[in-house]
Amino acid sequence: MDQENKDPQKPNRSTDKGVAKSALSVNPGVADAPAISPYIKEQRKSLSKKETSPESLAEGIVTGNRTALSKAITLVESNLEEHNDKAQAILELVMPKVGNSIRIGITGVPGVGKSTFIESFGSYILEQNRKLAVLAIDPSSQRTRGSILGDKTRMEVLSKAEHAFIRPSPSSGSLGGVARKTRESMYLCEAAGFDTIIIETVGVGQSETQVHSMVDFFLLLMLAGAGDDLQGIKRGIMEMADLIAINKADGPNEAYASRARAEYESALHLFPAPESKWTPRATTCSGLGGKGIDEIWKLILDYISTTKSNGYYVKNREDQTKTWFEESLREAVLDQFFATDGKKEAISLSESKLMSGKSTLLREIKSLLGK
Repeated sequence: MDQENKDPQKPNRSTDKGVAKSALSVNPGVADAPAISPYIKEQRKSLSKKETSPESLAEGIVTGNRTALSKAITLVESNLEEHNDKAQAILELVMPKVGNSIRIGITGVPGVGKSTFIESFGSYILEQNRKLAVLAIDPSSQRTRGSILGDKTRMEVLSKAEHAFIRPSPSSGSLGGVARKTRESMYLCEAAGFDTIIIETVGVGQSETQVHSMVDFFLLLMLAGAGDDLQGIKRGIMEMADLIAINKADGPNEAYASRARAEYESALHLFPAPESKWTPRATTCSGLGGKGIDEIWKLILDYISTTKSNGYYVKNREDQTKTWFEESLREAVLDQFFATDGKKEAISLSESKLMSGKSTLLREIKSLLGK
């Protein structure tokens, strides 16, 4: 059929300007937000792939280069001996810059809104002209040892902030959900000039108290109306908490949160007075709406001021270092024990005796230890 004989009512599908496009045509979309902070992108250019010596990485860290910081933390978290040696060399170089930060541990039951709270709380800290590093510990699978490491995705604002650094790390099955090298990563962040460090743990439970041994202030996030509030967590965690914050205290849940706060406040007074001479508090907050965030920061500063004036601040950090040394020594001795020639076969033989009922547990342990 000739062009002139086409039905004049039928729309022309030509792509010429001014003519309707096909229903299958795709309109240009909105450009996605950058997946990597533009500040980190810029710093990557200044750190060549060849510049990975301990001296160059240490220099990059103390000058605030976050690419150097990330590479150093990767070395710290590695299980390769050559990487560990390199990481220790970096730590020795930057140790004079370590210790000038407020260390805050944040834990809470799964679903309490830790990431949302940290996003709001961290943004408020940045408004106080401080530099923030968040070490988010992600649970590792017991089967595959893999981790999702999704905390950085949930903290979209902080991940793009110029004066914030977020590092999700796998727990690797370590006790308490705190990665084995978290303390050394914290030291590197302090050397990089971050004056506020937040360590977010996996969840809450008796084993989660390990985070208490590496922070100045321990914040426990709780939910209201999630069952028997006072029995919802272990007493040991409550005794270690410097502050309990009832999160998601907004909308219809605000009244429940206020009642829960009063209950926790009363419960805290039943515990023995802490060595810090600080009276633990309970408050309400909303990570989504930002309510109560300023009050929490004020209480943290009050705690730091109180413990510095009575000497507990310094003593606590010294005690934490001793604990860290003893735990690391035990781990090193254990690793050396299993690496000793013939131990693997001896252990297998002892296991066989136990399973067959030919020996007792204590006898086999003494045998392996040469007693």
